[in-house]
Amino acid sequence: MIRESVKAMRSFQRQIISADLVVTGGGLSGVCCALTAARKGLKVVLVQDRGVLGGNSSSEVRLWVLGATSHMGNNNRWAREGGVIDEILVENIYRNPEGNPVVYDMILLDKVAAESNITLLLNTAVYEVEKDGDAIRSLGAFCPQNQVEYELRAPLFCDASGDGVVGFLAGSPFRMGAESIDEFGERFAPSADYGELLGHSLYFYSKDAGRPVRFVPPAFALEDITRIPRWRSFNSREYGCRLWWIEFGGRLDTVGDTEKIKWELWKIVYGVWNHIKNSGEFPEAANLTLEWVGMIPGKRESRRFEGDYIMRQQDIVEQRHFEDAVAYGGWSIDLHPSDGVFSEKPGCNQWHSKGIYPIPYRSLYSRSVSNLLFAGRLISVSHVAFASTRVMGTGAYIGQAAGMAAVLCRQLGVEPRALGDVGKMEVLQRELQRAGQYIPGFVLRDPDDLVRQARVVASSRLVLGGLKEGEAEGFLRPMTLSLAQLLPLEAGKVPVFSCHAEAEAETTLEVELKISGRAGNFTPDVSLGRKHIRLQPGRNCVVLDLDAVMPEAGYAFFCIYKNEGVRLYFSPQRITGILSVFNLVNEAVSNYGMQTPPEDIGVDAFEFWCPQRRPEGHNLAFSVQPALDRYGPENIYNGLARPVAGPNAWVADLSDPAPSLQIEWDVTKAIRRVVLKFDTDLDHPMESVLMSHPETVMPFCVRNYRILDEEGKEVYKKMGNYQTINTIDFETPVMTRRLTIAVEHPSPETPAAVFEILCYE
Repeated sequence: MIRESVKAMRSFQRQIISADLVVTGGGLSGVCCALTAARKGLKVVLVQDRGVLGGNSSSEVRLWVLGATSHMGNNNRWAREGGVIDEILVENIYRNPEGNPVVYDMILLDKVAAESNITLLLNTAVYEVEKDGDAIRSLGAFCPQNQVEYELRAPLFCDASGDGVVGFLAGSPFRMGAESIDEFGERFAPSADYGELLGHSLYFYSKDAGRPVRFVPPAFALEDITRIPRWRSFNSREYGCRLWWIEFGGRLDTVGDTEKIKWELWKIVYGVWNHIKNSGEFPEAANLTLEWVGMIPGKRESRRFEGDYIMRQQDIVEQRHFEDAVAYGGWSIDLHPSDGVFSEKPGCNQWHSKGIYPIPYRSLYSRSVSNLLFAGRLISVSHVAFASTRVMGTGAYIGQAAGMAAVLCRQLGVEPRALGDVGKMEVLQRELQRAGQYIPGFVLRDPDDLVRQARVVASSRLVLGGLKEGEAEGFLRPMTLSLAQLLPLEAGKVPVFSCHAEAEAETTLEVELKISGRAGNFTPDVSLGRKHIRLQPGRNCVVLDLDAVMPEAGYAFFCIYKNEGVRLYFSPQRITGILSVFNLVNEAVSNYGMQTPPEDIGVDAFEFWCPQRRPEGHNLAFSVQPALDRYGPENIYNGLARPVAGPNAWVADLSDPAPSLQIEWDVTKAIRRVVLKFDTDLDHPMESVLMSHPETVMPFCVRNYRILDEEGKEVYKKMGNYQTINTIDFETPVMTRRLTIAVEHPSPETPAAVFEILCYE
């Protein structure tokens, strides 16, 4: 029993927590920042004003996580973000292929709770900043659940709060709204009529109750559904973030008016459901019940804080190189009309670049608050550039870079801006690369990696002479779309490519060899030759033999253009770094086969060539002579762990019964850590909610492997792997002159592949 006598007033309990880094905001960018820093030894406080982690991706909002892969609807091949965000998405596919948002919440919480270096404060809002000069000394925060006030002290802070609560309170300069065309020369800068802010969205879910369910709307529900210009688009099948265009608030203050915006969105959502249930136009909705409506809206845009560099449209479209690049983006420049769901204009206006673009470190810290880093959608970008960088996959990738920057700041005893020095920046980029973060334009071989000092011998290597034809029904398919087989070639004369086609009648097939005009891109915008091949009724051999030369090593597109009177043979074999792509339409990301922008908006015209999703997504059955020798063991230490200009993987021959790599040194080494990087299909976007996935483990991923010392003794064994990066720390160093990495093929149709092996003393 607790009793207290009368007092004039009381104060809440107050706790002081000191750490190396305080991260404000528990969305994906804040989570990835905190995990990155904590795993490198920093004491981190992660403070989140909601009861769940994940921000817009959580069960409170239920937006799928996307980044550079863009629903597989653009030309960014093998572009899924790496490192911690990759680990989270791969884990979610394994545990939660159905996309249950509550299970996804659990996975994020599990990841954070597993890190002893993280102090997690949920339901805790930052409301105060204390400063010493131009540096933050502490944050004041309050949790109404336990009625505790916190004073959070640290030498470094990261604002990943979306609205930038720390940056705002600390006086860091920020922007809201769109810059004029004159300020940065951005030709896609919107007019006042289009609007200067993106609004909020609020989603709902329905389910079949198995019996008729009536719906009585609240009094505040929107009565006149025809006020929404796209009201005829509503139907009983779509729900969740497929209705992203139920958007409102772009004409208001998207911070201060958030509650007002939420109420308007509630009116719309309940009005929409009333229309579906009670208009009589949807008899199929009789058994549907409203299972869930969001309690908080998903925010797109509010404050953007100024760093030492403000990214702009040209950086994205031209894919400009930055010496201080630490991350990349690849979502389209995706602006929405500020009137949102009430606009007569299309719900979005997406324009893609030809490939992924670097993001500079100078956009990740405040130009005026000396110890403040930024992550997520509030980094230093213009309104137009923000339209691309704002998505969660990109924000999480940025969060990892900010977390690693905090680690180096603590190790070197410097403030964030000082990492811009050339030597320090190279250390940051290398640390990010070690952790699985690809940075376009950089190949930074790890000087501490012992594999670089070793001889590496493979039990076999795939020399790709072609892929066999599938025998089962469904592998002979009509050419309803133009397609291309994407293959990695060496510089020099192009090999002869051939496949088999079945023609219904005498016809002509058009074929072409194309490449990308920019190294590392996968937009086929340069033709190396074209020809027309006459086909006779029945089976034909289609040969693409051009006197063409690859100017440099890279991917080539062996294109075969649409002809519905022709069927082509496909293959059940799946090989790392090999894809068939199609000139298809993906309206979800404004891909209509060809991007044809107006001349005056500063973006490029080009074709889209994209893969199909599994269980489709098979390669064309083909032969190529001479065979492609791009899968040697030297790829495991070339500094790249994903396909770029080549597959960058060792791949064993499928006939090898015991695939292995031997790493041998001249003298005995004390191996304390081994890092293995496998192929979890970086082309798969892995949407986190709503969309289900056909498998829990990517078909290319090595499931089972062993590590043996020079005497053949097994020092480590893994069964059932599904993750990209496997880090093995030995309690007692393995003293050996040779390590053997013995792997198993994932399936009879997919050979074992390893992107990278790192060994450390």
